[in-house]
Amino acid sequence: MNILITVCARGGSKGVPNKNIKNIKGKPLIYYSLDLIKELKKEKVFENSDVVLSSDSDKIKRIVSVYENLKINLDYERPEYLATDESGKLDVIIDVKNFMSSKNEKVYDYVLDLDVTSPLRTSEDILLAFDKLQKNKDASNIFSVNLANKNPYFNMVEENKRGFYSLCKNGEFLSRQKAPKVYEMNASFYIYRNSFFELNKKRVITENSLIFEMKHICFDIDHPIDFNFMEYLLENNKLDFIIK
Repeated sequence: MNILITVCARGGSKGVPNKNIKNIKGKPLIYYSLDLIKELKKEKVFENSDVVLSSDSDKIKRIVSVYENLKINLDYERPEYLATDESGKLDVIIDVKNFMSSKNEKVYDYVLDLDVTSPLRTSEDILLAFDKLQKNKDASNIFSVNLANKNPYFNMVEENKRGFYSLCKNGEFLSRQKAPKVYEMNASFYIYRNSFFELNKKRVITENSLIFEMKHICFDIDHPIDFNFMEYLLENNKLDFIIK
């Protein structure tokens, strides 16, 4: 079984400048993803997986190049049109996957993408999600989520055609506990079957997507306050699970 692990980290970031390599608890943020890959490599299913960095930044490549005891392909050059604020993550993954398939002359059965800016995950999370995807032959992909704090059936509203506001989804639920469960994507990881890419989908979510619900906190860094909050959790050992 051929598995490709992608780590996508572009140089430009307006919300948190240089966030992919910004130090957090004494090491660059991207190292948390590399540490996880090193842990995954100890598992039989991932021990022979290929790892590639997708970046347009020489500085990020230099920092990754000195990371020890992990073979990472740094040959890929992310094109400019895939390194903008408007670039879709899926297009980025497809491009680097095609590069690695051609370079290594192999078809990848699965692609695991680890988002650098959402590192609060464990090797157990990945292994359980991968097992869930493998067992469901009809599923094209799986991605990480958390139970949402807000529920569109109960306490989320949107503007209607008349300029008034009503619940996003119809339902007569008088408490959030009675409303159907909804989940929010935490952008931490995505696992794709090769068949997903053969469908030429434009979005991650398809009619054959699965979710992996994390039972612990996980969020991505979009704004400076997100970085400060994550830094506080890591430096003060406030997580209820172990992250390397």
